[in-house]
Amino acid sequence: MQLDKKHAGLTGLLLLMIFHCAMAQQPAKAPLQETISLSAQQAVDYALANQASVRSAKLDELIQLAKNKEVSGMALPTLAGSGTYQHNPIVQKQLIDASNFSDSVPKGTLVPFAFGLKFNVIGEVTLKQVLFDPSVLVALQARETLEQLASKSVKKSEVDVKVGVYKAYYNVLSARRGLEILGNNITNLEKLLNETKETYKNGLVEKLDVDRLVVQLTNLRTEETKLRNVTEVGLAALKYQMGMAIQQPIKLTDTLSTAEIRSAIASEQFDYSQRIEYQLLQTQKQAYEYDLKRYKFQKLPTLSLFGTGGMSRASDQFNYFNRETWYGYVSYGVNLSFTIFSGMQRRRKEDQAFLQVKKAELTLENTKLGIDMEQAQSTSSLRNNILTLEAQESNMKLAEEVYNTTQIKYREGVGSSLEMSTAENELLTAQNNYFTALYNAAVAKVDYLKAYGKL
Repeated sequence: MQLDKKHAGLTGLLLLMIFHCAMAQQPAKAPLQETISLSAQQAVDYALANQASVRSAKLDELIQLAKNKEVSGMALPTLAGSGTYQHNPIVQKQLIDASNFSDSVPKGTLVPFAFGLKFNVIGEVTLKQVLFDPSVLVALQARETLEQLASKSVKKSEVDVKVGVYKAYYNVLSARRGLEILGNNITNLEKLLNETKETYKNGLVEKLDVDRLVVQLTNLRTEETKLRNVTEVGLAALKYQMGMAIQQPIKLTDTLSTAEIRSAIASEQFDYSQRIEYQLLQTQKQAYEYDLKRYKFQKLPTLSLFGTGGMSRASDQFNYFNRETWYGYVSYGVNLSFTIFSGMQRRRKEDQAFLQVKKAELTLENTKLGIDMEQAQSTSSLRNNILTLEAQESNMKLAEEVYNTTQIKYREGVGSSLEMSTAENELLTAQNNYFTALYNAAVAKVDYLKAYGKL
């Protein structure tokens, strides 16, 4: 019996040790990330540093800078080295007329003669320097334009990201404003429901009045749940637009108000170059013009300097360590080359480049018209949405006053539950209309700022 107890004790101790070892081997839970407080501008700044499309555009800019350095290298001298070893086990022979070397030899006497040796080694260094090449000249001139094109592409990506972040941010703010108002409604209705239940216990109201308030409260809580889901999805969308991990908790610090949205309208002078899309097309047109210039200059000759130096060795024996049998050589000169006729290919390429420039000019004109239309639409939309927001805000305040008055009458016993239900529904409708108008006005503000190149 004592032995069994001893075994049981050892078994328990062993299980306890195994349990502690297993717990020690489990990875520790990652600490919760600290909540980040973000204003709308801070959210945009974060997105500009972390959003994938902006980072990709910046990489394209770096690629273009590297290409420009490659173009710069075309104007620098090139130095190349080469080495050749050749073994000819059977040296190729050619027939020559021996009578050319001696009058004593009959005419037409053909003798095989080997002009090469079995072993040949050559080491050579070649230097080339372009003195004048039209294509290189135009490429050097176009470097700054191509850099500007890449830089403006980055700015275009940044503007698109700003639009997405602002709209996502304001979507969450409008939903949270709705949650705040809806929460106040629920608190007031819960208080009224409790008072009505007490009144019902005293026999002063019917059970129908209590049930009607319960239904209203349930509907409000359902709407609250839906709005919470909208807020959560909106936060996820905002984090995606920012390039932030979905698990990162954030707190939005800005608020939406009618006055802030109204402040976006300003009568400032506008120039098309304020729009990054127009700047991008202008720079693209300049790049096409350099392309046209390149094809025009191809009819000019190219001039280059070259120099060659090397050592050679040929022998019937493999004795390359004998310095006296190595022979050096050096040559240099200038090379001028030009095309006399290319089957009109250069001319056809020049025509294509010219038409591409004309197409870019047409695109610029059409873009101006598009900007004009976008500005007219965004201005009208913003003004109308502000008017709608102001009207819905006033209507919501009026509905709140009606609801509060109806609630007082109901508590004093001079109002019916039907009046309460009607006032509640009208208040909810007015509040929903206000939430929608608030978000639409905020989105219209973003579109307006984008249309006028203020983002």
